[in-house]
Amino acid sequence: MHFDLKEIIQSFGYVGGYLVIWGIIFAESGLLVGFFLPGDSLLFTSGFLASQNLLNIWILIAGAFICAVLGDNVGYITGKKFGRSLFQKEDSRFFHKQNLIKAEQFYEKHGKKTIVLARFTPVIRTFAPILAGVSEMTYKTFFTYNVIGGFIWTFGLTIFGYFLGKVIPDVDKYLLPIVVAIIIISLLPSIIHLYGERNQKK
Repeated sequence: MHFDLKEIIQSFGYVGGYLVIWGIIFAESGLLVGFFLPGDSLLFTSGFLASQNLLNIWILIAGAFICAVLGDNVGYITGKKFGRSLFQKEDSRFFHKQNLIKAEQFYEKHGKKTIVLARFTPVIRTFAPILAGVSEMTYKTFFTYNVIGGFIWTFGLTIFGYFLGKVIPDVDKYLLPIVVAIIIISLLPSIIHLYGERNQKK
């Protein structure tokens, strides 16, 4: 991802780079088809590129935060408007009902904290705001947790990438392994959950 993103920035300038990053963050947070997008690694990589003066770190974070919050709001509205009909929808190329069910189970276990915790769990972060709408969580409560989670996620991962880019000489040599590690770590909760489910069925 970081090579493609760097090429986009170099080809289209600051504006093109920002729009791609912010668009992906918004889609992953608020659109059903966005569950496969690499939000965690994208934020880290964009933070690293900002440390190399290809992006402005504060503009980057501000836009990512706004798009993450807006994306979750779209998910919440989708869940509230279409409600349980989403669970009755047949699987298609982009929609898999099981993903929504997993998000519901995650939501039941962690309650309101899900809006924050889900930010760091791929797939779950796409469907958690939808479940908040389906369950008719009050908008004030949802918005509060949405802002907190969106800030921690966007600020934390982006600054982490920026910090490593500034303090570690030639960190770009290790960027790919770091990104892979972030992806694996972000997938661990889902893997552990699936492993636990399998053991329970035995």
